[in-house]
Parts: sequence; structure tokens; C-alpha cells
Amino acid sequence: MKTTYEILPLVGFGELKFGQTIEETIDMIGDAEEIDHLDTDDQMNTIVLHYWDQETSVFFEGVSKTVLSCFETDHLDATLYGKKVFEMTKDEIIALMAEHGYTNPETEEEEGEIRLTFDDALIDFFYDDDELLAVNWGVIVNEAGEIETED
Repeated sequence: MKTTYEILPLVGFGELKFGQTIEETIDMIGDAEEIDHLDTDDQMNTIVLHYWDQETSVFFEGVSKTVLSCFETDHLDATLYGKKVFEMTKDEIIALMAEHGYTNPETEEEEGEIRLTFDDALIDFFYDDDELLAVNWGVIVNEAGEIETED
């Protein structure tokens, strides 16, 4: 995988942009080390390309057309608005997101993990106590493989 580790909420990850096809993605970053096909209740096709060496997974969703819809990374070089996100505290991330217009995060504890969610940015930060484990962010894709936007 050859990309910068820049988390771009609602846009993509480095050079990769939401809405691109699997073929475009593989052309840009190479073959995945593992591919999963997830069964979901809503008949959406969900395909996950895992780049284990790069500590990143790339998700594709859609029915008639499958497009890039989500990323998850635990790569220590990942940045958010120019800051290394895995070196930041929860409070620092909350302040950074607020600087960029994303406020009112929700916190939920599940099976010992804490998830910090910014719904308006479609981004989740997963913690074990105060340690950031992973960041997951994406967009909403409809059955036609089109990105849905808030009006």
C-alpha cells in the first residue's frame, strides 16, 4: 500500500477517495494481503481489503456498484488535520475535531472498549482505557453505489 496516512473525514485517506472502485484502489495501492466478503442483512455487498503490513483495512459497499465507503487504521503514522492521532489524548482529539466544526461527540462503552463517535464526520475512535486502538471513518453509500450527502 502506497499512500500517505492522512485521515480526511468525509473525503478519504491520503490519495484514496471515497466513491472510487476496488479496481481504482488496487491500481493505486496494490493488492490486499487478505480480502473478506461480509454478509449483511440489507443485501449490500461489503468487501474488505486488508493491508496488514500497513495496518489499514479498506471497505467497499453497494449493490449494483461497489465503491470505497470506509477505512479503519491503527497505523501509528496516521494523521488527522496534520497531527499524529495516535499520539493524542481523547481530550486533544475532541478539541481538534471541534476546531474543524465537529462537536458533540458521543461516547459508548462496549465490551471493555470505549468508542468516541463524531456522527457529523462519520468517524469513530476506539479506545482501551486511554490508549487509542483504531480509527474508523467513512461515508454513507446507497444501493446504487453513490455517496449520500447531508442536505
